[in-house]
Amino acid sequence: MDDVYVKQFSQLTTNELFDIYKLRVAVFVVEQKCYYQEVDDDDKISYHLMFKDARGQLTAYARIIPEENRTVARIGRVVVDPQSRGGGHGRRLVDQALAQIPQLMPKASKIVLAGQQYLNQFYQSFGFKNVS
Repeated sequence: MDDVYVKQFSQLTTNELFDIYKLRVAVFVVEQKCYYQEVDDDDKISYHLMFKDARGQLTAYARIIPEENRTVARIGRVVVDPQSRGGGHGRRLVDQALAQIPQLMPKASKIVLAGQQYLNQFYQSFGFKNVS
């Protein structure tokens, strides 16, 4: 089982930040061909949820963005390293994000998630509803 870390931007080491950006670009930009500004200002205000294996390698990542005076939590950039797929990391990652939100943002009364359409059924299994 991978170790779980939750850090704010200022707590990330330069190596962690590099690994996060490397994984996100490799999957979202290169693999999925989603050409958008991958690094954005939301990173600075987010909680960064990381799974690391026994060697300290990043295996999965998501960010939790506080919105609307911390009453809304947005889960985004949910990604599993291609070499770690198929072992339930995605499900554990979303479960962990949902478990962390009440501790990180006690005033959050709404949780939203932006995901790609092909993952709708996966996210619906957590109770999310498609709104667009």
